[in-house]
Amino acid sequence: MKAICYKPKFIFLSLKRKILPLIFCAFTIFLVLFSNKNLVAAKSGLLLWANNVVPALLPFFIATELLSYTNIVDKIGKVLTPIMRPIFNIPGCGAYAFIMGIISGYPIGAKIVTNFRENGLCTKEEAERMIAFTNNSGPLFIIGTVGITLFGNSLIGILLFITHLLACISVGICFRFWKSKNNSYKKTNYHTNLASNTSCTVHLSNLGEVLSKSIMSAINTVVMIGGFVVLFSVILSILNNSHILTFIAQIFSPIFKVFGIQDFRFVTAFTSGIIELTNGASLICAIPCKSISINIIICAFLLGFGGLSILFQVFSITAKSDVSIKPYIIGKLLQAIFATIYTIIFINCFPIFNLNL
Repeated sequence: MKAICYKPKFIFLSLKRKILPLIFCAFTIFLVLFSNKNLVAAKSGLLLWANNVVPALLPFFIATELLSYTNIVDKIGKVLTPIMRPIFNIPGCGAYAFIMGIISGYPIGAKIVTNFRENGLCTKEEAERMIAFTNNSGPLFIIGTVGITLFGNSLIGILLFITHLLACISVGICFRFWKSKNNSYKKTNYHTNLASNTSCTVHLSNLGEVLSKSIMSAINTVVMIGGFVVLFSVILSILNNSHILTFIAQIFSPIFKVFGIQDFRFVTAFTSGIIELTNGASLICAIPCKSISINIIICAFLLGFGGLSILFQVFSITAKSDVSIKPYIIGKLLQAIFATIYTIIFINCFPIFNLNL
């Protein structure tokens, strides 16, 4: 009788252990089966990385690395702790992560928060609160790429950026209660931690060394992001050519019908966006629809969530620390919902944002 009870559990554990090797084997097989189309997708991803990601992110990564050798974070922390602690229950240095995350876009916020944790500038719980809302899409992508390039309307880009910003602030307020019973921040002496790193402070004598370290660290991170961009471009190609993407889209289809969206192209584009943000946003913007608010609202959700590609980029950054990825996933889902709600409110309450024909 006991053998019968434990057999299903044993089978489940066995499958759980083998699931990743099976996925990797299937991925390799599909790479061979769809080699021609996968090659095109990989080239497209590489061009996207070289033409858009590197110019946009590399200077910001170098800048954040250089700033880590100064006392700017300490000064920001001292000034803004009276604001950041009551609202978000994080130290003042979290304002630096939030501002840089908003200005520069994914995944700068996650990189800065992880650096804070490694340097002892925050507790594990504070880092998890910060990472839930400080890693966001930047104005260059939302207004420039999505608004002007894809939608052909800067007003839509401004709307999406405003709701994106409001959504991440709302998530930060919600996450102030994340493990709030743990008051370990009182035991953390931030100034002592900073003082212990004075040997790393930049001077004219070590400027060359600091520059080289900052550039190498930034290049390593950007190359890692490039790998994810190419990988997920190929994954999307495989899912499209194997019709797996269509099958996944059919799972989401009933949810869209509940909201009165019958066009299956929206479901397919949304599914692509859940996997890789830029591709999904491009597909959604290209769908002709008199009620363009539908396109805008779905884009708002995807911008808030960020996509699995960004999720794995963040996971690769936080993996070297003790910061859990769980609050980030919950935070991005909440941000997607908040962004959707705020976008609907703005479209219905402000005539300037109602662009339906």
